[in-house]
Amino acid sequence: MSVLSRVAAPPATHDVAATVTALLTNLDHAPPAVLALPGEAKPSAIQPVSSPLAEMLTDGSPYRLLGPIGLGAIAVPSPPARITEPEAPAGPAPGRISFVPTGVGTAASALRPPSAAPAAPGRAIPALYCPPPVRDDPALAEAVNAGIIAWAEAIGLYEGRLDELRKADFGRLIMLCHPDCSNPDPLLAVAKCAVSEWSVDDYYCEADADDRAPDGTPSSAEAELGPRLEMAMAALDPVDLPGGYQPLLERALDGDPILRAFRTSFAHLGQHATPAQLARLRTEIAGWFIALGAEAGWRGAGRMPPVWEYLANRQPHSFLPCMAPIDAVGGYELDAAEYTDPRVRRVVTTAALAAQMVNDLYSMAREDLSDGREFNLPTVLAAEEGCSRPEAVQRTAEIHDELVHRFEREAAMLAATGSAPLRRFLGGLWAWLGGNRAWHADSRRYRDSD
Repeated sequence: MSVLSRVAAPPATHDVAATVTALLTNLDHAPPAVLALPGEAKPSAIQPVSSPLAEMLTDGSPYRLLGPIGLGAIAVPSPPARITEPEAPAGPAPGRISFVPTGVGTAASALRPPSAAPAAPGRAIPALYCPPPVRDDPALAEAVNAGIIAWAEAIGLYEGRLDELRKADFGRLIMLCHPDCSNPDPLLAVAKCAVSEWSVDDYYCEADADDRAPDGTPSSAEAELGPRLEMAMAALDPVDLPGGYQPLLERALDGDPILRAFRTSFAHLGQHATPAQLARLRTEIAGWFIALGAEAGWRGAGRMPPVWEYLANRQPHSFLPCMAPIDAVGGYELDAAEYTDPRVRRVVTTAALAAQMVNDLYSMAREDLSDGREFNLPTVLAAEEGCSRPEAVQRTAEIHDELVHRFEREAAMLAATGSAPLRRFLGGLWAWLGGNRAWHADSRRYRDSD
């Protein structure tokens, strides 16, 4: 995800604008904002906040998001003041896990509310199964945004484009996704890490990326992606070279704004995270770097990957690095044994991939103009299955819903026997899904004007 893609794209005027708008803003079938785990009482009423999003939550019951606005909104009916959840069907006894259909193709029939609006004649818009955010604190978001801009200006990141960086509103994303932290400093630390990660796209992966090697010699952006990512790892995981070679490395690390961003953001996060938590984040970023290289291979070969390969790539190439420090921001620690347990790993990567599906829907407007340099699931699905763009969007929504149901079901199983930090981390992943969806729903890309 490019940092500036939030403001770089034109408005969504294509044939799926109404569908995407409805998917991102319709909470008709949303689960509660707070993850319900076995053995816990129903979440109590969430403290009200002074913002439009406050109206979405009462006793954990979802309301619509800000409501469909901008292009395509005419296809979506005006929401009622309050969404009444349908009566739940009879299920197993309390404390037992309720299994629901989750296979591809089941979401559209099992989850679509009867009142879904048509995206086009004869078609229905399914309600995305994703929670609303837990809180909205515009003042806290603005404090984080101000810190991001001051930091970027100090290290020369996005020089000449700071207004665009401010409009991207990443402080709001971080505020929404970490509702268990009201201290702007740890929020700013993790925001710096996220901006550092996403800016790799703008500096290293875009068509106009620098065509010089790290030592300044002429090369090409495509050839130098691997070496640049290797240098980024050197910034994240300090390299100690023999003798007189270290100053040459330091000169290279200091001469690149992305590398300065990684070094300074990790130093800041280190004030709130343990060495083990920082090592966890480095590992997730390293996996993401590998996925970036694979995607570059698709572009270089002019190849559209099959859906299975695309999804395998998007597991590490997702919000996984952003989710990894949830506990560090929250002021606690999930130990390495639990974080790396295969069952925990599965729910973490499931949440990250589900969040990426929301971004795939959001990103279509910009990526449609990328001359094949960018990939998203609807595009890959349409190419493989020969379906229309609206059908591919709905298939993406079904896959998203399958992932969220899997997370919800398996998180409940883990919480039944896991530690208190694990239960809190699972709740943090759920909150991340809700905050991520809310941030995308307020997209500049799906407004008539901004």
